[in-house]
Amino acid sequence: MSDESRPEAPVGAPKRRAEVARKHTVGRVVLVSALVLALITGLGTIYFVRHLNGNIEAVSLDALGGDRPEKVYKGNGEPLNILVMGSDTREGEGNAIDGEGGGGGSDTTILVHLSADRERAYAVSIPRDSIVDRPECNDGESAAATEVMWNAAYTVGGPVCTVDQLETETDIFVDHFVVVDFNGFGEMVDAVGGVPVCVPEDLVDREHGIFVPAGDPSVLTGDEALDYVRARSVGELAQRNDISRIRRQQTFIAALVREVKSAGTLTRLDKVVSFLDAATKSLTTDTELDSVTRIGKIAMQLQSIGLDKVQFVTLPTEYYPTDSEFSGRVFWTEQATEIWELINEDKEIPARLLSGNAVSAEPPKTSSAATETPSPSQTPTGTPTETATPTETASPSETATPSAPATTEPEPVPGVCA
Repeated sequence: MSDESRPEAPVGAPKRRAEVARKHTVGRVVLVSALVLALITGLGTIYFVRHLNGNIEAVSLDALGGDRPEKVYKGNGEPLNILVMGSDTREGEGNAIDGEGGGGGSDTTILVHLSADRERAYAVSIPRDSIVDRPECNDGESAAATEVMWNAAYTVGGPVCTVDQLETETDIFVDHFVVVDFNGFGEMVDAVGGVPVCVPEDLVDREHGIFVPAGDPSVLTGDEALDYVRARSVGELAQRNDISRIRRQQTFIAALVREVKSAGTLTRLDKVVSFLDAATKSLTTDTELDSVTRIGKIAMQLQSIGLDKVQFVTLPTEYYPTDSEFSGRVFWTEQATEIWELINEDKEIPARLLSGNAVSAEPPKTSSAATETPSPSQTPTGTPTETATPTETASPSETATPSAPATTEPEPVPGVCA
């Protein structure tokens, strides 16, 4: 019987106690169930967060002292600079690359800059072959050195020394640092079920037993992903310097970001938990960033930044002359200096400095593959994934020598789709 057809109780009739009691009982059950669920969920979250925090190693930046750069930007909000380093122990037979053994080193250095208004982000990759002056490290135990490779600072004094070197060379204040272990990086990839990357042809480095299958996309497992971002002796360009490896790293990180943000990952609790566990196990940070809640707060600030506003930039460089003692190494150009100044002032980097040097995190708008296919284009005609102008010239980092004339078409990067 519907409520509309049910006769009203006569005035003065007794209330239906059974119905009232049943309503109260149901209400209590719902309330108690909600409280129990909240308690279980809350305790589970607390224990999980503690577990994740326990995975993260922390190192203090106090050794840098008080003689550090001052922040130049004085507007509303505060820009954030995070120095990201990739630590590669290369443990195991056949894993030594570039003559580095199992002692560990850092081939990857990226300065991540978040604008004060949180509307754009730049991730500037510094080639490990860059020749710079290194400050003294380890509280003066390691003397300063001139004209050494960029990654020597990490070998000598770890992340703190690398932060000091970045601040000394660029006059940019570094708020935080993050070191990502490459082996843990592979576990992160497996945690999300692999990452799709457009690989134009089989990537082969016979010297180090590296093979990455071609595909558009090729869904890379953790081990394949490590091979993809590690490989160096692939193609003529890769043998000359580190630029092609940086491009592959940028392409892959952009694809990983898209995969983590995809519904296929975020709606799967098991994937999220596995990814966070693998990610935190691979992290070393400064003591002010050694908890998932602090990292999470920064991640939340990134929500307003669209993928099209996230640019992976290769620092403009040129080769030393072939008759130089630094033949095969690179030096920073005036364009690189300009990029550092713009970041320090929290200004937008113009297209002329990004042309040929940048990869967008935004997925390609047109592709023969699925939407998730990460194939950031680097063609001279400019695609929707680039901020470059239609008429690009080769970047300084891709010229054979400092005096070589620019070409109208950049050299292809092994392992990266055009």
